Amino acid sequence: LNPTIPALPKIDDKTKINVRYVLISPYASVHIYWDQREGELIYHLEEPVLNENEKSLLIVLERSLEEMINVNILVEKTKEAMIDYIDKTSRLLIEELALKIGEESYIKIFYYLFRNFVGLNAIEPLMRDFFIEDIECNGINTPIYIVHRLYRNMKSNIKFDSMDVISSFVEKLAQRCGKYISYASPLLDGSLPDGSRVNATYTTDVTSRGPTFTIRKFTKVPWTPVQLLSMKTISPEMLAYFWILLEHKSNILISGGTASGKTTLLNAIAFFIPPESRVVSIEDTREINLPRENWLPSVARTSLGIGTMGEVDLFSLLKNSFRQNPDYVIVGEVRGKEASVLFQGMASGHSSI
Repeated sequence: LNPTIPALPKIDDKTKINVRYVLISPYASVHIYWDQREGELIYHLEEPVLNENEKSLLIVLERSLEEMINVNILVEKTKEAMIDYIDKTSRLLIEELALKIGEESYIKIFYYLFRNFVGLNAIEPLMRDFFIEDIECNGINTPIYIVHRLYRNMKSNIKFDSMDVISSFVEKLAQRCGKYISYASPLLDGSLPDGSRVNATYTTDVTSRGPTFTIRKFTKVPWTPVQLLSMKTISPEMLAYFWILLEHKSNILISGGTASGKTTLLNAIAFFIPPESRVVSIEDTREINLPRENWLPSVARTSLGIGTMGEVDLFSLLKNSFRQNPDYVIVGEVRGKEASVLFQGMASGHSSI
């Protein structure tokens, strides 16, 4: 179960931080505390502890389940149906293989089965943490770092210590994003079904510590202008100014450093676009989330094989968008030649953000 979001204390002195809250009830929780010896904040994930017998039973059940189930079918079902499916299949296997497992042990083992088959393995509890903005893995034998909304950068107690395990996990991330990653194509940019953005690398040739990944989590419902106002992110005068600009179809360019809130601001000010106006958005990785109906979201596509066969880049999407009769064109990010098309579009009278 997803527990309710706890009210965490805002503590300026990091050495005084000592909080614990539940991530997946009743199995997983986190303890955030100051480690005197390390001299830094630790994000310590607490999960059910398995004894040696339970660990070996988990391995047996995992291998048997892998042979029996279609993971793709499993992922497409509702959470309740997936829990029920894994429970019934596991109990059936226990009976068939004549395994001796007590109910208490089974509950612990079942948590890991669900986490590894339906969830995102070791980082599934982190994906359920409302307060986490980024999950960063720098390769094998190095801790995963997280960026917390309140307590910022922290080292976690999770690490990948096998090249096979981390490679397999990065492949799983790519699969969940509906993309692929391989030695021939070792860079991944994609979005998970919940909207989180994934960037990953696959080989030691590209990143010397082995495969890496960075997950940027977004809120399911975008921040509204009023919420940004209440968090003192923006002033009423600035919001009023943006409202006037959008009402008169001005062009707006939002720029800033990584994780400075560009996409958050873009999603928020898009609330001021009249509901009847047609909005076309163009991105290479899906991040924009507009709670509106008259919206055509388009996403660039990488090539399907060798060379650029089947590739649909931002440049092509942007040129195409001008034939879709947009009132507003929103481009997620401009880094190259698409910037010149964007400015040409602005000059031709298309309102662009």
